[in-house]
Amino acid sequence: MVQAVLLPAVGAPLELVDIALPEPGPGQVRVKLAAAGVCHSDLSLANGVLRAAAPVVLGHEGAGTVVAVGEGVESVRPGDAVLLNWAPSCGGCHLCELGEPWLCEHAFDGAAAPYATLADGTPVYPGLGTGAFAEETVVTERAVLPLPPGVPLTAAALLGCAVLTGYGAVHNAARVRAGESVVVFGLGGVGLSVLQSARIAGADPIIAVDVTPEKEELALRHGASAFVPADDGTAKAVRKLTGGYGADHAIECVGRADVIRTAWSATRRGGHTTVVGVGGKDDKLTLSAMEIFHFARTLSGCVYGNSDPARDVPVLADLVHAGRLDLDALVTDRIGLDGVPEAFDRMSAGKGGRSLVVF
Repeated sequence: MVQAVLLPAVGAPLELVDIALPEPGPGQVRVKLAAAGVCHSDLSLANGVLRAAAPVVLGHEGAGTVVAVGEGVESVRPGDAVLLNWAPSCGGCHLCELGEPWLCEHAFDGAAAPYATLADGTPVYPGLGTGAFAEETVVTERAVLPLPPGVPLTAAALLGCAVLTGYGAVHNAARVRAGESVVVFGLGGVGLSVLQSARIAGADPIIAVDVTPEKEELALRHGASAFVPADDGTAKAVRKLTGGYGADHAIECVGRADVIRTAWSATRRGGHTTVVGVGGKDDKLTLSAMEIFHFARTLSGCVYGNSDPARDVPVLADLVHAGRLDLDALVTDRIGLDGVPEAFDRMSAGKGGRSLVVF
């Protein structure tokens, strides 16, 4: 039996339970988790913003060691250190063939079928196809990436979502260039990763925005040159810090229409607003036809950092080796599986950076 954090139904309290995992079938891999990050997408699954079959084991940002493989698996073998990929691309659908694997039509197929059972035989689904809030998980071979050597296995879990998303938002989606100004809205694990990535890109200034004033020190430590509290004067404050024009790039990591609207207003004419946060389908954003024409800004979504993990993870590993990307600094709380509910509470209250489940 394997201990796991179970969401019995959307909106229900999380439970720490034993689940029974099958041996890996053809094309599957069984992974013993070393660590799993607590991501806002897990909270969105728990509260119904993102849809999921239930009961479900949450968690999708993880790293661990392969303990068994099924027939036909060739890319990894028992003993290999791997990173979980919660949105594995198929390589053959229309969007993959267009070179956009982050939008793969089959990325979430793994979440649609049960992968384990409770003691009474009830089928259990894997959150975002991975079920990383568990001592072990079974996933398709496409959902694991061999971890480049030299990256600590525990810290490596953050590469699977927060860092890959934040890095990709800056380098793949917004394509920030040296000397351009960047304002980052929301300083959770993804937002802090965006700050580090903007610093790596050579952005200047880098402005951090959050509702929690206590995050100013955290923001400065991760590369921000200024901190602005989130209030009615945020856009005006950003313009003041950018010569009166507004930022070249705004990157929104909250997923709320009012924050997206502020991010849009904080960018210069011709600037670029990139939305990384996952919002609710009923949270409507309003822009006038005149301002779209007049400001000539670009507003775009960003899924999983518009990343190809097989291409980008080795780049991130090199940045870690070079000391330019600090994974440990992103973690503000190290917890056990039983600490996940409290991590959700901290996240809802806007406290801290990334909570990391360490097994």
